[in-house]
Amino acid sequence: MKKYLLVVVVAFFVASFCFTMGAGNAAAQGPAGAGASTAAKDTSSTGGHSLNPIKWVKKDSKPSAESRADMEKKLTPKLQAQGLLGANPTATDACAPFIALDECLASLHASHNLGIDFNCVRADVTGVHTNVDLSGCKGSVGDKAQNLTKSLHMLKPDADAKGQAKNAEKQAKDDLKDLGS
Repeated sequence: MKKYLLVVVVAFFVASFCFTMGAGNAAAQGPAGAGASTAAKDTSSTGGHSLNPIKWVKKDSKPSAESRADMEKKLTPKLQAQGLLGANPTATDACAPFIALDECLASLHASHNLGIDFNCVRADVTGVHTNVDLSGCKGSVGDKAQNLTKSLHMLKPDADAKGQAKNAEKQAKDDLKDLGS
């Protein structure tokens, strides 16, 4: 009985070892069936796609500082013609505290559309206080940056802040589109 049990156990281990080795070879044989030749050409097991999810997201190329300066130079006469900027200030001066040019343009349009001083809107949206006098601003101009809608609501409570902000953002996108950016 002991001899029979020993033979069964040895046979079990030999069979499991053979199946393990055979399964490794079967996995290395490659694909079969429709499209097998195309799949066999791909050497990676993931089909040529990275398993890193960060690489799945397309990154927008950020414009360099020179291209922003060029856009601001092109925008200055256009904004002056629309009455958004005075004769002396440039788009570079007006947009210096803003990180993104489209935010600056939207703030310019919103302040012009609602008749609010742009310096008040700029200080409220960016949280940056320049040497410009802000005492004429209605409401409190905070030290924290806010979105354009909240800023417009604080500076002119009776206006449709959300609608005006959307309209100003659309005008800003149109201005940038006209530049070809």
